[in-house]
Amino acid sequence: MLVDSHCHLDFPDFGPEVDEVVARAHGAGVGLMVTISTKVSEFDKVRAVAERFPHVFCSVGIHPHEAESEPEIDTAKLVELAKHPKVVGIGETGLDYYYEHAPREAQQRNFRAHIAAARETGLPLIVHTRDADEDTARILGEEMGKGAFPGLLHCFSSGPQLAEKAVELGLYISLSGILTFKNAVELRETAAKVPMERLLVETDAPYLAPVPKRGKRNEPSFVVHTAVKLAEVKGVPVEQLAETTTANFLRLFSRVPPEAVLRP
Repeated sequence: MLVDSHCHLDFPDFGPEVDEVVARAHGAGVGLMVTISTKVSEFDKVRAVAERFPHVFCSVGIHPHEAESEPEIDTAKLVELAKHPKVVGIGETGLDYYYEHAPREAQQRNFRAHIAAARETGLPLIVHTRDADEDTARILGEEMGKGAFPGLLHCFSSGPQLAEKAVELGLYISLSGILTFKNAVELRETAAKVPMERLLVETDAPYLAPVPKRGKRNEPSFVVHTAVKLAEVKGVPVEQLAETTTANFLRLFSRVPPEAVLRP
């Protein structure tokens, strides 16, 4: 049984098909999904999806792309919204210097507010980082020095230095369909070195469909393909990979009761 630790079931790409998408995921052996918040102003939609399904949970947060367009969020507001029992993580947040849809300063303020909320609630911080490895590592290190917090780097596609820093700080690494892409040689080399007990799998659906589904709309059932590739990279049976990543997920996302994972 696998867990899709990061998807976006509230996005219009799924529209009225959400029931079928969730059913297909369960049929493929995906026992639990976390649908991720990107805008606090639309958090109600994310929460509503999680409330509809017993095996779907959610997060609350503001994506770095929205760090300026969303109303400035403070830690207290995030903490308050995170009291809902279906909320199991803080984010996604972080830094994206590739698109720079928001000024770097706004992204960094947003990032630190979310870190403080993760520290206060004990819920894992869900970090998005692209072309910002140095600042991501620096801020995580500075903030960890103020007090520990749990978290993961989602949809990891950075280099080995950031992966090593994350593991050193006690964070987890979540791998998406990018791992299956032909040109992702360095990412596979990095994944091979990350300890098994720090790995998760995800889709980031509707984006980044893995091989052999590349070019299609991604959905949680496709996380199986990423798991197969990661098992190959780690040199373990896929059943072992599934068992380990699910145990890792439940250890990190500690608000999720183990019985919430749909079993065969």
